[in-house]
Amino acid sequence: MINTLLLAFALMLVIEGLLPFLAPSVWRDAFRRVTELTDGQIRFVGLSSMLVGVVLLTVFR
Repeated sequence: MINTLLLAFALMLVIEGLLPFLAPSVWRDAFRRVTELTDGQIRFVGLSSMLVGVVLLTVFR
């Protein structure tokens, strides 16, 4: 189980690093826009992300 979690974490880091590596200016602009969102908007994005992740885990498991 811990091995699977570590692999998932490693894959997340690779995916998270793609945009800053391939298009740093786009990443910087996107990050700047995120900092201008309200707390409620950021929470909604986080909740949506978690729900999509749970659905994907359910479908592909």
